Amino acid sequence: MDLLTLLPFIVLIGAMFLMTRSAKKKQAAAAQMRNDMQPGTGVRTIGGMYATVKEVHDDTVLLEVAPGVHAIYAKNAIGAVLDDAEYNRIVHGDDDELDADGTVVPDDASSLTGEHVADEADIAKIDLGKDEAADDAAEPKDAAAKDVKDAKGDGKSDGEAGTK
Repeated sequence: MDLLTLLPFIVLIGAMFLMTRSAKKKQAAAAQMRNDMQPGTGVRTIGGMYATVKEVHDDTVLLEVAPGVHAIYAKNAIGAVLDDAEYNRIVHGDDDELDADGTVVPDDASSLTGEHVADEADIAKIDLGKDEAADDAAEPKDAAAKDVKDAKGDGKSDGEAGTK
């Protein structure tokens, strides 16, 4: 056989070897991370739930998912073991970096335009109630329509007793 015909097979086997090697390294790192879990550390499950480790057993972990609420999970269900600062930032909303900078992000776009509203009383209010002037103008039309209807029939509409 020629070396040129074997070259694609050799490259394919080499690529498969490299891929399985990196996958095994990732699996070993994940297993090591799960074995290093200690009670009191924060974790994220593969489903995305954040919890605190209460007890670690051989194949299972007892997690506190809410104060006083415990659940047993398989060790393989732990996606990441988080350090205390990251866990507190995600779960409790503690963010020391923003407090140190003193940066305040506005919750509206008024700071971008430079127009600041001093008071809510300055904002024009929209009246969603009925306009009495419009009702007065529309009333003769309704009355005229009612007279025409009475002239055509007995004045009964659909849904009233005695209609045909």
